[in-house]
Amino acid sequence: MPLNLAILIFDDVEVLDFCGPFEVFSVANRDTEPAEFRIYTVANAETVVARGGLVVRRHHSLEHCPAPDVLLIPGGAGVRPLLHDPVVTAWIARQATVAQITTSVCTGALLLGKLGLLDGLEATTHHRCIHELEEIAPRAKVSQGRRYIDTGKVITSAGISAGIEMSLHLVGRLLGAAVADEVAARMEYCWNPD
Repeated sequence: MPLNLAILIFDDVEVLDFCGPFEVFSVANRDTEPAEFRIYTVANAETVVARGGLVVRRHHSLEHCPAPDVLLIPGGAGVRPLLHDPVVTAWIARQATVAQITTSVCTGALLLGKLGLLDGLEATTHHRCIHELEEIAPRAKVSQGRRYIDTGKVITSAGISAGIEMSLHLVGRLLGAAVADEVAARMEYCWNPD
């Protein structure tokens, strides 16, 4: 049975923050039979306008979303309003208790930090937002200069393109290094898991 992989999307989400991981996991499905991931987007609104004006239609609403095994929270300018949105933050908090693994890309870590999900853990975010994460999550050990940090149940990644590496790492963790290497090769992505 495939793992449910939910990707939250919202207005002003950074395109590569969610599309990069979406591509990694969908390419991984090409190399597995049956497919290992059921990937879907979740949003409060039926359509969202991502950074740069890309219009994206969600798969599921917050209210009618399958329970995720893996939860992915991307970043972007749209994160800041969500920090004060009780509906979205409550949804993230609920899903994080159900998910086996919760991940963030870029400033998505701010949402995890606001909810206390990074307390006692090492975490990272976009290099320009390190101090903001330190303020929002004072109980986390915030690290700069790491592309991603895997603490077991929570994985955070640095800015934008680092979400691809975090996703490749997660594919390797769940399906094995050979599958992650094949996904990177198919994507022609320069992948150095060390």
